[in-house]
Amino acid sequence: MKFQVVGKFKDANIWMPFKKVVEAHNESFAIEKTYSLIGSHHKVKRNLIKIEEVVKVDEEKVE
Repeated sequence: MKFQVVGKFKDANIWMPFKKVVEAHNESFAIEKTYSLIGSHHKVKRNLIKIEEVVKVDEEKVE
């Protein structure tokens, strides 16, 4: 299943919005994968990442 995760992370002094589509078994795994991806790409700790929305996405409607 694919999930669209929407949120923001703090980069320097501003909050940067993000929207990611991740493949995971359920919603909690999608959140964990998003924390891992944002943290590794932007060197941001988990407490500076705010998840606002997680939505299951149809396979053909991925943006």
